[in-house]
Amino acid sequence: MRQAFLNASTESPACHGAAGRPNTTRAGGTRMPEATQDYPLAMCCARGVRARVTRPLLVVHALAIRKPPASSPPPPTPASSYLGPTTTSRPRRDVPALACPLHRPHPTPPARAQRQKPIRISPPHRTAAPRPALAMRTSSVEEAGALLARSDSAGGRRRRSASPVQSASPRPGTLRRQSSSFREDVGRAASETYLVSRLTFTLLQCLGIGYWWMSQLLALTIYAILLMPGFIQVGYYYFFSSQVRRSIVYGDQPRNRLDLYIPEDNSRPCPVVAFVTGGAWIIGYKAWGALLGRRLAERGIIVACIDYRNFPQGTIGDMVSDASQGISFVCNNIAGHGGDPNQIYLMGQSAGAHIAACALMEQAVKESGGHPVSWSVTQIKAYFGLSGGYDIHSLVDHFHERGLYRSLFLSIMEGEESLSRYSPEIVAKTSSAETIGLLPLIVLMHGTEDYSIPSSASQTFVDVLQQAGAQAKLLLYEGKTHTDIFLQDHLRGGRDPLVEDVLSIIHADDAIARQKVALAPTPRRLVFEWQLKLARQISPF
Repeated sequence: MRQAFLNASTESPACHGAAGRPNTTRAGGTRMPEATQDYPLAMCCARGVRARVTRPLLVVHALAIRKPPASSPPPPTPASSYLGPTTTSRPRRDVPALACPLHRPHPTPPARAQRQKPIRISPPHRTAAPRPALAMRTSSVEEAGALLARSDSAGGRRRRSASPVQSASPRPGTLRRQSSSFREDVGRAASETYLVSRLTFTLLQCLGIGYWWMSQLLALTIYAILLMPGFIQVGYYYFFSSQVRRSIVYGDQPRNRLDLYIPEDNSRPCPVVAFVTGGAWIIGYKAWGALLGRRLAERGIIVACIDYRNFPQGTIGDMVSDASQGISFVCNNIAGHGGDPNQIYLMGQSAGAHIAACALMEQAVKESGGHPVSWSVTQIKAYFGLSGGYDIHSLVDHFHERGLYRSLFLSIMEGEESLSRYSPEIVAKTSSAETIGLLPLIVLMHGTEDYSIPSSASQTFVDVLQQAGAQAKLLLYEGKTHTDIFLQDHLRGGRDPLVEDVLSIIHADDAIARQKVALAPTPRRLVFEWQLKLARQISPF
């Protein structure tokens, strides 16, 4: 049937006029619209078939169109179509064509057609060309299909972008603050971890990788794993507690930073402890004092852990200078952080005890000689030395046997000629009575089973100070190692002997504070006892 229709529409003479152009007269004698004269559907009307279209249609048929005579002019090409604006005019060719929709005779379109949205081909940012009443024929079916495919994809993108369903999200300001705070905490934790790792590799580089140091490194690793539950809890407190103010700048050098541990109840000015951490003059770091700072802050004392340059970044002179500058910052600025400037105490542990003692003696010598100083020794009410060494001359051989080799140790101490200058015990022997009179109360604390620095080092220093006329006393802890009084006892929980001794001296003249300390809750245990005992046996210190 379709083939018969094609033959009738293309071969019958009745479908064409005298000039060879299609006949445009309807069967009833009326003339068809100009715009439909070139389409095959109009040819059916010339044979007496009345074509009544009930709704707009887009009929795509591959129909053969007879090429008009050469003498006839080509039909006019519309300026635009329902597929978009036409840029060039092309001559008619004997190729399949796209039939255009026809309009209803009556002006009112059906309801279904009104619900259909026209396809817009133009980009969203450009205004689409107005749709004409009758569209033109495109050059080929392939071109029309490509344009329709582009319109479908553009319409899909518009529908997806205009979707009314949106995911619920928190307020922008709150989310920004939370993400910024978390990002800062993670960044600080990453920087602290990187610094600790770099210090560890620096230590190994300086000491060499021999059998003895490999065994010590293995023992240190097992020691850290056993105490890891406590380290994790202390690390969380250090990085995320609001009571810890990290990395406050006190000088111009890269390591001139300190951490402040603030008590929860700071309604009135609190006593202050300026603490210099240890680390064999090579791996010292302010975060090593986090556990002690937490314990003292729970008892109403502000702790300032002072960081300083380590070897090879600096030598002993740089370390003492940094510590002195940090003490000066505490003395002059602690009131702004809730501290009492009239109750400042100085404390050091291991190598930090030696550095703090050197800074104290050096400041006393300067002050007694009339030199300008940034802080006064009289601002320090007491000095606490934990497991320190104060006569470097007598400890050179001991450190060499423990793995801190002579050549390395002398490099740290700026040569053998500087050993006397940086030995607080020797400085006390040669100082004037005026210098000794400026010194505060000196309390040295040491474990009797300390193999890193023997307890005899503290005993000798106390004897020298007492002979020179200074106030000094020694507290020995029976059976305690180098790290017991500073680390394991704190992780054990309960009443810590060292902390209790420090508090008794700080609150000696404050009955109200002593009563608060007595009523304070007992610190909880952070590590099981069997882990502490095993770590004590494996400890390389």
